[in-house]
Amino acid sequence: MTNLELVLNMLAEASTTEISKKKEPKTFSENKVVARKGGNVAKAARLQLEKTTGKKVVTKLNAKNIDSPMLKASNDEE
Repeated sequence: MTNLELVLNMLAEASTTEISKKKEPKTFSENKVVARKGGNVAKAARLQLEKTTGKKVVTKLNAKNIDSPMLKASNDEE
């Protein structure tokens, strides 16, 4: 998982929290709708970034390997 993936995940979570504060969902179904909306905020950001840079944001990298030399070299190239 790259830094961009982590940031987009944080954006989805923060967006969901803010939407939830505004909508105040009471049921599981209402919470599910709020979660989807928060995820869609991050999705829109990801798609715009990919369109602008011409590169995919989502990778097959695993967060457990974040300190590996291979990952560091991969991130340096980007």
